[in-house]
Amino acid sequence: MTYPERTPVPGWFRRAVWYVLFSLAVAAGIFWLLSRITGLILALLLAVFISFALEPAVKYLAVRGWRRGAATAFVFIVSALVLVAFIAIMVPATVDQGSAIAADLPKYIDAFTASLDDWLNLDISDSMFEGGSPDFQQLLSDYGSSVASGVLGFGSALLGVVISGLTVAFFAFYMVAEGPKFRRVVLRVFRPDRQREMLRIWEIAVQKTGGYVYSRLLLAAASALFTWVALRIIDVPNALALAIWVGLVSQLVPAVGAYIAAFLPVLAGFFQSPAQALWVVVVLVAYQQFENYLLAPRITARTMSLHPAVAFGSALTGIAVLGPIGAIIALPAAAIIQAVISGYLEIHPVVGEEQEDVPA
Repeated sequence: MTYPERTPVPGWFRRAVWYVLFSLAVAAGIFWLLSRITGLILALLLAVFISFALEPAVKYLAVRGWRRGAATAFVFIVSALVLVAFIAIMVPATVDQGSAIAADLPKYIDAFTASLDDWLNLDISDSMFEGGSPDFQQLLSDYGSSVASGVLGFGSALLGVVISGLTVAFFAFYMVAEGPKFRRVVLRVFRPDRQREMLRIWEIAVQKTGGYVYSRLLLAAASALFTWVALRIIDVPNALALAIWVGLVSQLVPAVGAYIAAFLPVLAGFFQSPAQALWVVVVLVAYQQFENYLLAPRITARTMSLHPAVAFGSALTGIAVLGPIGAIIALPAAAIIQAVISGYLEIHPVVGEEQEDVPA
């Protein structure tokens, strides 16, 4: 019995198989390396964002005769002092407010259950509430090991945050202090015509990022000042810390930041009296309308204009891709992309738009 002669495998097929295997091995190695240096990549991205945000201030001082290194150091020191002052104000106020809420919580639970008994004719007072407030010392003694491990975990996490912060600060300082030299090194890899285009994109990135940060800071300062005065008048405790919280969260979180920020002042007012909480709601809603229609358009007109839906979607995308850091970087990144794309697009009037504006 004779067998058909086997067709030899062509040489190109063997080479193609080896190329595919080699490509898969290289891709696996790249993904493994990226998984190992994800923290470093995030630190570099955050450093680039910070360098773009601080560049206008450093450039302002450099034009007026400051050496670039000294100007960068001055801007970094001022920023660090502001951060330290924020922590010094917020931490004690947060502890005091938390202690007050913990002390008054059993009283409000009793009042809430009594109201439910009266309104709904329900008897929900059981052994959970008969003993009054729980014995926190006993709880700590029962779960002492869990508390100790939690403290150690918090300490290690805090140390990691400090190290990451110093890494980001080091890269950002270098990118700002050596900004012109760093820009020349990057542009040298492009042809002269591409260099002009990259330089234009670079300037747009600095302008949009710096404008975003400074406009947000101005709006946060205005919101914090108004909230502080209003909370002092309403007599809500820890008015300064709550006002700073409202100013920052309302500006850093797009679209829904004002409503998230209002939760703590309303809660603090509620633990004083329901009437105070209602006044806090009225005041914050009124200021939000003033900011949305009068203040914010004038401040952000020359810095960054993003539709609220685009801003919210960009923030969600940034969180999904890079986590909390992505939420910080997403808005200026979206504004930069929008500005760059708009430079290449030609806007035309919509067909029939004139007829739609004419009344019947």
